[in-house]
Amino acid sequence: MGRQDQIAPFSEGGVGAKIQYGALCWRQGPAGVEVLLITSRDTGRWVIPKGWPMPGLAPEAAAAQEAWEEAGVEGVMNPVSLGRYGYHKVLSAEAQVPCAVAVYGLRVVRLAEKFPEVKERRRQWFPPEVAADLVHEPELARILLRFVPPREGRPAPIAGE
Repeated sequence: MGRQDQIAPFSEGGVGAKIQYGALCWRQGPAGVEVLLITSRDTGRWVIPKGWPMPGLAPEAAAAQEAWEEAGVEGVMNPVSLGRYGYHKVLSAEAQVPCAVAVYGLRVVRLAEKFPEVKERRRQWFPPEVAADLVHEPELARILLRFVPPREGRPAPIAGE
Protein backbone atom coordinates (compact mmCIF):
# COMPACT_ATOMS: atom_id res chain seq x y z
CA MET A 1 0.00 0.00 0.00
CA GLY A 2 1.04 3.61 -0.49
CA ARG A 3 0.86 6.90 1.32
CA GLN A 4 -2.92 6.64 1.73
CA ASP A 5 -2.37 4.02 4.43
CA GLN A 6 -0.87 6.78 6.54
CA ILE A 7 -3.91 9.09 6.37
CA ALA A 8 -5.00 10.22 9.82
CA PRO A 9 -8.56 11.37 10.52
CA PHE A 10 -9.24 15.05 11.07
CA SER A 11 -10.71 14.81 14.57
CA GLU A 12 -11.25 11.20 15.62
CA GLY A 13 -8.43 8.97 16.75
CA GLY A 14 -5.33 10.83 15.60
CA VAL A 15 -2.02 8.95 15.53
CA GLY A 16 -2.38 5.20 15.30
CA ALA A 17 -5.74 5.24 13.55
CA LYS A 18 -6.47 2.24 11.32
CA ILE A 19 -7.16 3.07 7.68
CA GLN A 20 -10.34 2.04 5.90
CA TYR A 21 -11.60 2.78 2.40
CA GLY A 22 -15.15 3.90 1.67
CA ALA A 23 -17.31 4.41 -1.40
CA LEU A 24 -19.56 7.40 -1.91
CA CYS A 25 -21.99 5.71 -4.30
CA TRP A 26 -23.90 8.18 -6.49
CA ARG A 27 -26.17 8.51 -9.51
CA GLN A 28 -27.94 11.22 -11.48
CA GLY A 29 -31.56 11.12 -10.33
CA PRO A 30 -34.56 12.96 -11.75
CA ALA A 31 -33.96 15.94 -9.42
CA GLY A 32 -30.15 15.87 -9.49
CA VAL A 33 -27.36 13.91 -7.83
CA GLU A 34 -28.39 11.22 -5.33
CA VAL A 35 -26.13 9.29 -2.97
CA LEU A 36 -26.68 5.80 -1.65
CA LEU A 37 -26.55 5.19 2.09
CA ILE A 38 -26.74 1.81 3.77
CA THR A 39 -27.48 0.83 7.33
CA SER A 40 -24.74 -0.46 9.58
CA ARG A 41 -25.14 -4.05 10.70
CA ASP A 42 -24.88 -3.37 14.42
CA THR A 43 -26.72 -0.09 15.10
CA GLY A 44 -28.77 0.49 11.94
CA ARG A 45 -27.22 3.96 11.49
CA TRP A 46 -26.92 5.37 7.97
CA VAL A 47 -23.36 4.96 6.64
CA ILE A 48 -21.45 4.55 3.38
CA PRO A 49 -19.93 1.19 2.38
CA LYS A 50 -16.43 0.93 3.84
CA GLY A 51 -13.91 -1.61 5.00
CA TRP A 52 -10.30 -2.57 5.60
CA PRO A 53 -7.50 -2.59 3.01
CA MET A 54 -7.36 -5.75 0.90
CA PRO A 55 -4.06 -7.31 -0.18
CA GLY A 56 -3.45 -6.77 -3.87
CA LEU A 57 -6.16 -4.11 -4.29
CA ALA A 58 -5.64 -0.38 -4.67
CA PRO A 59 -7.55 1.75 -2.13
CA GLU A 60 -10.31 2.66 -4.59
CA ALA A 61 -10.65 -1.00 -5.65
CA ALA A 62 -11.05 -2.04 -2.01
CA ALA A 63 -13.76 0.63 -1.65
CA ALA A 64 -15.51 -0.73 -4.76
CA GLN A 65 -15.33 -4.27 -3.37
CA GLU A 66 -16.94 -3.09 -0.11
CA ALA A 67 -19.67 -1.32 -2.10
CA TRP A 68 -20.40 -4.61 -3.85
CA GLU A 69 -20.42 -6.73 -0.69
CA GLU A 70 -22.38 -4.30 1.49
CA ALA A 71 -24.74 -2.67 -1.04
CA GLY A 72 -24.72 -4.67 -4.28
CA VAL A 73 -23.25 -1.73 -6.19
CA GLU A 74 -21.54 -2.06 -9.55
CA GLY A 75 -20.23 1.01 -11.27
CA VAL A 76 -17.43 3.32 -12.32
CA MET A 77 -14.88 4.22 -9.65
CA ASN A 78 -12.90 7.44 -9.57
CA PRO A 79 -9.36 6.77 -8.27
CA VAL A 80 -9.02 10.23 -6.68
CA SER A 81 -10.01 10.42 -3.01
CA LEU A 82 -12.84 12.83 -2.20
CA GLY A 83 -11.56 13.30 1.33
CA ARG A 84 -11.40 11.47 4.61
CA TYR A 85 -13.26 11.26 7.89
CA GLY A 86 -12.63 9.71 11.26
CA TYR A 87 -14.73 7.62 13.61
CA HIS A 88 -14.36 5.01 16.34
CA LYS A 89 -15.23 1.47 15.25
CA VAL A 90 -16.85 -0.41 18.11
CA LEU A 91 -15.39 -3.90 18.33
CA SER A 92 -17.13 -4.91 21.57
CA ALA A 93 -18.73 -3.32 24.63
CA GLU A 94 -15.23 -2.66 25.98
CA ALA A 95 -13.16 -2.10 22.83
CA GLN A 96 -13.04 0.55 20.12
CA VAL A 97 -10.46 1.38 17.48
CA PRO A 98 -9.98 4.82 15.90
CA CYS A 99 -10.36 4.66 12.12
CA ALA A 100 -9.62 7.02 9.25
CA VAL A 101 -11.74 6.44 6.14
CA ALA A 102 -10.49 7.61 2.73
CA VAL A 103 -13.58 8.11 0.54
CA TYR A 104 -13.79 7.48 -3.23
CA GLY A 105 -16.65 8.34 -5.58
CA LEU A 106 -18.36 5.46 -7.37
CA ARG A 107 -20.94 6.20 -10.07
CA VAL A 108 -23.54 3.46 -9.78
CA VAL A 109 -24.35 1.65 -13.00
CA ARG A 110 -26.34 -1.21 -11.46
CA LEU A 111 -27.74 -2.26 -8.09
CA ALA A 112 -27.89 -6.02 -7.74
CA GLU A 113 -30.79 -7.69 -5.99
CA LYS A 114 -28.51 -10.42 -4.63
CA PHE A 115 -25.23 -9.52 -2.92
CA PRO A 116 -23.31 -10.86 0.09
CA GLU A 117 -24.89 -8.67 2.81
CA VAL A 118 -28.38 -8.26 1.34
CA LYS A 119 -30.06 -9.73 4.46
CA GLU A 120 -28.01 -7.62 6.86
CA ARG A 121 -28.49 -4.08 5.52
CA ARG A 122 -30.97 -1.66 4.01
CA ARG A 123 -30.01 0.78 1.27
CA GLN A 124 -31.67 3.99 0.14
CA TRP A 125 -31.00 6.92 -2.20
CA PHE A 126 -30.92 10.46 -0.80
CA PRO A 127 -30.07 13.95 -2.04
CA PRO A 128 -26.60 14.78 -0.65
CA GLU A 129 -28.01 17.41 1.74
CA VAL A 130 -30.40 14.88 3.29
CA ALA A 131 -27.67 12.21 3.46
CA ALA A 132 -25.40 14.71 5.25
CA ASP A 133 -28.08 15.19 7.92
CA LEU A 134 -28.48 11.42 8.38
CA VAL A 135 -24.85 10.40 8.93
CA HIS A 136 -23.31 10.82 12.39
CA GLU A 137 -19.77 11.76 11.35
CA PRO A 138 -19.39 15.55 10.74
CA GLU A 139 -16.49 15.10 8.32
CA LEU A 140 -18.47 12.60 6.23
CA ALA A 141 -21.38 15.06 6.21
CA ARG A 142 -19.03 17.74 4.82
CA ILE A 143 -17.81 15.34 2.09
CA LEU A 144 -21.43 14.65 1.13
CA LEU A 145 -22.32 18.35 1.04
CA ARG A 146 -19.25 19.22 -1.09
CA PHE A 147 -19.64 16.32 -3.50
CA VAL A 148 -19.55 17.20 -7.21
CA PRO A 149 -19.66 14.26 -9.65
CA PRO A 150 -16.43 13.83 -11.61
CA ARG A 151 -16.41 14.08 -15.37
CA GLU A 152 -14.87 10.64 -15.80
CA GLY A 153 -13.73 7.61 -13.86
CA ARG A 154 -12.71 4.08 -14.59
CA PRO A 155 -14.57 0.78 -14.30
CA ALA A 156 -14.37 -0.72 -10.84
CA PRO A 157 -12.54 -4.08 -10.91
CA ILE A 158 -15.53 -5.96 -9.51
CA ALA A 159 -17.18 -8.78 -11.43
CA GLY A 160 -20.35 -8.69 -9.33
CA GLU A 161 -22.45 -11.78 -9.12
